Amino acid sequence: MPSFLPLRRAVGGVALVATALPAQRASRSVAPLSERAVDSIVARALETFPTPGVAIAVIQDGKVVVAKGYGVKKLGDPAPVTPFTRFGIASNTKIFTATALGLLVEEGKLEWDAPVIRYLPQFAMYDPFVTREITVKDLLVHRSGLGLGAGDLLWWPASTYNRAEIMRRLRYIKPATSFRSAYAYDNVLYLVAGEVIEAVSGMPWERFIEERILRPVGMTHSTSRHGDAAAPGDVAQTHTLLDGTLKAIAPMTSDNTNPAGGINSGAVDMAKWVLTQLDSGRMANGSRPFTAATARKLWEPVTPMPNNPPPRWLAPRASDFSFYALGLDVSTYRGRKMLHHTGGLPGYLSSVAFIPSARAGVVVLTNDESPTYLALTWALMDRVLDATPPHDWIANFDSVRVLQQQMLAASAQRTQGARDSTSRPSLALPKYAGTYEDAWYGDISIATENGGLVIRFSHTPQLVGDLIPWQHDTFLVRWRDRELRADAYITFMLTPDGAVDLAKMAPASPDVDFSFDFQDLLLKPKARN
Repeated sequence: MPSFLPLRRAVGGVALVATALPAQRASRSVAPLSERAVDSIVARALETFPTPGVAIAVIQDGKVVVAKGYGVKKLGDPAPVTPFTRFGIASNTKIFTATALGLLVEEGKLEWDAPVIRYLPQFAMYDPFVTREITVKDLLVHRSGLGLGAGDLLWWPASTYNRAEIMRRLRYIKPATSFRSAYAYDNVLYLVAGEVIEAVSGMPWERFIEERILRPVGMTHSTSRHGDAAAPGDVAQTHTLLDGTLKAIAPMTSDNTNPAGGINSGAVDMAKWVLTQLDSGRMANGSRPFTAATARKLWEPVTPMPNNPPPRWLAPRASDFSFYALGLDVSTYRGRKMLHHTGGLPGYLSSVAFIPSARAGVVVLTNDESPTYLALTWALMDRVLDATPPHDWIANFDSVRVLQQQMLAASAQRTQGARDSTSRPSLALPKYAGTYEDAWYGDISIATENGGLVIRFSHTPQLVGDLIPWQHDTFLVRWRDRELRADAYITFMLTPDGAVDLAKMAPASPDVDFSFDFQDLLLKPKARN
């Protein structure tokens, strides 16, 4: 889902009574982590970053130390985050989708290595070879050949396309690499995985997740739809920085890609989920929502990921290896194998990390877009592990946040400095107007209005923007919905006789989320009747 967008409240909430895993404990000498110590760490983070509220679950030696809410659900409203307050967990949903497929494999209704077209004959990718060869497992491990975030504009921001139509349009997206040769994160193939689940089980993804995973695990306060973020009840409001001020924003409510990021959950429920993962699918009462064999499959490294050394501020995050498994990252943390994933939506960021050998886990859910979720993940994990030497994650992520802001400002200044502000468009503005078509997205229109140009993405109501001349035949697209934070450039290429031949788009800032994959569009004027 949308990526981490870099950037003090009173501590409150009620602790969950500690719950132990039923499996035999490994011997250990680490001192137990107290609730008071967790409270102190969270309080410092909320004083450092502008996050209104956070939900925390900490598991040490197979026990829930804390499952608790801190801060407030909405800026300016005293209602506190509770242990059950729901946050969008975004891409931390992916492991639930992978687990659902695993349940169908357990039942003999599905095979991990069977081609997708066995279950969805209508499914196709751009390359016929990939269409024939791509397997159910391939849908989950980001090695299909699609580029980073490719196809996300089919659903993000909310579009009029349903899942079947989004899947149908994947056949028109050109690959960025050859099949199974490189890692590139995607969301749309998790949508396809959801369609596989429905085709095989006869239940929509949402119902399957609720009946076969959430309820059996005891996640009774969790829901399976993006749209539930706007529902009444114990729900955290989404926030972000707009023009330097923290503000409440509208949550993502489109349910098209629930299989990639639709679950909403809180501290207590996520603690139950991590406990179940840590005990390989077994719960405290001895029941098994999924088998140990399925758990091993989910954790199995598949796709190598870049494993560059982190900057010195984040040095303890250096890993011996980095792979993507089935809905989880697999790496090491301070010498131990770790399963981890993050999630991001407008106004929600989340992190789930667990270390099986230490029977330890940390969940952090936030309702803004500051690095609070990562600073707390590693600060709390270090305390769970009693890691040495100590590292001040909160101070260092604050430094990273400041550095990123400086880098973005410098980038904007360089871009502005390189602009030829004296240039003018080659054509009169009405000459750029018309209907354009992209092979995979569909139609967009450019029209003259009040002496300027306005662009509208036909299937994405939020994508309406004013075209501001930038230089030559490039315009800055300034979206009217400023909460998008995704301004773009559009550049027109002309034929020798001065007509528009095609147009290309690109994000106007490195701060634009990768799910706005404007760079993948190739807009051609549509023939007029």
